[in-house]
Amino acid sequence: MQRSLWTERHAPTLEEIPQAETRDKLERAIDEPMNLVVQGPPGVGKTAAVRALAERTHEDPENDLIEINVADFFDRSKKEIKNDPRFAAFLTGRSRMAKRDMINRVLKESAAYAPVSGAFKTIVLDNAEAIREDFQQALRRVMEQHHRTTQFVITTRQPTKLIPPIRSRCFPVPLRAPTTDEIIEVLSRICNAEEVDYSDDGLEFTASAAAGNLRQAVLSTQTTAVKEGEVTMSAAYETLGDVGHDDQLQEALTAAESGDLSDARGILDDLLSDEGYDGPSLLRELLEAARTGSSDPRDVTRLHTLAGQVDLDLTEGSDDRLHLTHLLAAWAQGRVEMSERLSTGKGLSRNRWERHSLSSFRRLHLGPADLQRSLLESPFLFCS
Repeated sequence: MQRSLWTERHAPTLEEIPQAETRDKLERAIDEPMNLVVQGPPGVGKTAAVRALAERTHEDPENDLIEINVADFFDRSKKEIKNDPRFAAFLTGRSRMAKRDMINRVLKESAAYAPVSGAFKTIVLDNAEAIREDFQQALRRVMEQHHRTTQFVITTRQPTKLIPPIRSRCFPVPLRAPTTDEIIEVLSRICNAEEVDYSDDGLEFTASAAAGNLRQAVLSTQTTAVKEGEVTMSAAYETLGDVGHDDQLQEALTAAESGDLSDARGILDDLLSDEGYDGPSLLRELLEAARTGSSDPRDVTRLHTLAGQVDLDLTEGSDDRLHLTHLLAAWAQGRVEMSERLSTGKGLSRNRWERHSLSSFRRLHLGPADLQRSLLESPFLFCS
């Protein structure tokens, strides 16, 4: 059994996408460069669906499909963007450019290049909810200028974060969380291809545990197959009961405490991108790791305090890695609030903060004692 990720080795074709309504909408974009917004929760297969469309659309998808994760721009320094081999050719000799101008140039030049095969190429902007409004305005102009030769596909968890001019220029393709039966169908196809023995209840257990996250279900099934040699109920229960990332999360906490936010951010990024976590679920795991670890109880209490504020950011914001890294930075600095604006009265009202903290603590499975400690250390106690 090969060890590369099954999510990559068994990426679906357009015909294998489990949601018929999504397949129908994607097939409309095969013969013409129709701009798309592919929207849905984390782990449901947005990027995989776009790649499947490109395989059907382009004779040379390796060259005519350009994928840009928004985090590759906005979470990086100018030097990191300039040294990225995908962007270096566009930025040679332009080291004095502002970061904003660098990003605009990469977008314009990527769109301006002629397709290698066929009449158009596809540019994918992944996790587009993180694009600031001013950059979205620049993107809108690029889309207007190159609409004949470039298909823009935007993937996002939060389509409402896109400005109306972009949404109006794109055909929406919603992906819902797949049902347990749809996940089981995908898992059985992969297990048959891998020649892995499985039982129906083993696949059902794994699919149910993923709670609609197809990527997580596939990776959990692979973990079970590698560890136990089969995917049965007992094998899945033993494996998934042991699967966790406490060690990595403890490393992230330790790195943050020592001031090495780059390492902490890298660990969070790996868990978000490779292990199928979304922001709220990773926040819960981070809190659990802190509670069971060797951190000072007062530091754990502060982390709970900050978690209530970050949960609001994860709900209303866009970039999970950015908000979780911000959490670790604030925690490592000994702070009890995420932003100075909270103490000046320009952010949340006390009542709104407490209401959201209560709902957040329930959602994060924290107890009343945790909430009481958090409110006692609330930044609003220091407000004038």
